[in-house]
Amino acid sequence: MNLFDVYPLYPITPVKALDCIITDEDGIEYLDLYSGHGVISIGHTQPYYVAKVKDQLDKLSFYSNAIQNPLQVELADKLGKLSGYTDYSLFLCSSGAEANENALKMASFHTNKARVVSFENAFHGRTSAAVATTDNPKIVAPINAQQVVTFLPLNQIDLVEAELKKGDVACVIIEPIQGVGGLDQGTTEFFQALEKVCKAHDVVLVMDEVQSGFGRSGKFFAHQFHGITPDIICMAKGMGNGFPIGGILIAPHFKASYGLLGTTFGGSHLACAASIAVLEVIEKENLMANASKIEAYFLEAIKVIPEIIKVKGRGLMLGVEFDFDVSALRKKMIIEKHIFTGGANNKNLLRILPPLTITRAAIDTFIVALQESLKELK
Repeated sequence: MNLFDVYPLYPITPVKALDCIITDEDGIEYLDLYSGHGVISIGHTQPYYVAKVKDQLDKLSFYSNAIQNPLQVELADKLGKLSGYTDYSLFLCSSGAEANENALKMASFHTNKARVVSFENAFHGRTSAAVATTDNPKIVAPINAQQVVTFLPLNQIDLVEAELKKGDVACVIIEPIQGVGGLDQGTTEFFQALEKVCKAHDVVLVMDEVQSGFGRSGKFFAHQFHGITPDIICMAKGMGNGFPIGGILIAPHFKASYGLLGTTFGGSHLACAASIAVLEVIEKENLMANASKIEAYFLEAIKVIPEIIKVKGRGLMLGVEFDFDVSALRKKMIIEKHIFTGGANNKNLLRILPPLTITRAAIDTFIVALQESLKELK
C-alpha cells in the first residue's frame, strides 16, 4: 500500500528533537522556527511534559466521555485561571478543525440561523463547515460549498454591519491573527466595533485562536490585545505540544444539554495530561513573557536586512514579507542552512512560529543564515 500523495515533502527524516533543535537520520541538526505549524509550544520533548505524559500512559490512556474524568476538570480549572476565562465552559475535542466545527455548530444551535460571515484569506480548517469558512476555493469540495458563507475584507466594519442587519447570520468567525493567510490582523478599533455589532444583532462572535492561542502572541489569547470578549474561543495547535487536542471555550449565556456536542477521542486522559503539562510549563517558565521579549528582539535585529518590506504578526507568530516569491529562499534555508520556517498563502512571506522557549541566540542564527541565503540567491 502507498501513502495517499497529498503532501509535498522535503527530503528530511527527523528522528529526535530537543527544545528548538530537530535531528535527522544522518545526525544533521535543524533549528526549528516553525514548530510543525505552531504546534510545539513548550519545546520538543520538554522533560516535565514527557514525564507527565509517560506517567499517565502507565495509568490510563483513554476511556470514553461516558465516565468521570477528573483530568478534564483539572484542565478546565488551570485553563480558566491562566487565560482569564474562569466563568466560561470547556468542551474538548481533538483538532483545530474540530474545534471550529463545534463552535459553528454551537452558534447555529444558539441562534437557529445558518449563514456565517468570515474574512478574506481566512483559514479555519479542512472539514465540512470549517473549510467552507476558509477563503480557499481549491480545498472546498461541492459538499462543503453547500454552507452559506459570506467573505468580507478585514477592517471594514460597515460591510460587516450591513450583513448582520439582514438578520440571517448565525455567527462571525475570525482569526485575531491570520495564520495560513499571511499574518494580517484586524485593528483594535475594528475588533471592538465587531464585538459591539455582533451583540447588537444577536450574532455569535467566534474567535479562532487555534494557532494564535496558548501564549504564542505574548498574551494567552491574541484577541486579548484588543480588550474584547468573544462568545466562543477555539483552541488546538499549541494546546498539547504535539499531542492531538483541541477545544472551545463557551460563554456562560450558552445553554448545555446532553447530546448537544460529542466526541470519541476528545478529552482523553492522555490528552488532558499533555495539555495540563503545557499550561504548567507556560506558567512556570514565563513563556508568554518570553514570546513578547523575543518579538521585540526579533523586530530590532531583523532591521539589518534591507530586502524585508515588513514584519507582520505578534509575539512568536510572525511573518517576514519580501517583494518576491520566497519559495526558493525557504527551501535554501531548510536544505542548506538547516533552519525550518513556514510558508503562507502570501507567497512573499516566511512564517516564523518557533517554540515559545526560543532564545535570542537562535534568532541571531536565523538572521545570519537569512543574510547569507539572500546574498547567495542573488
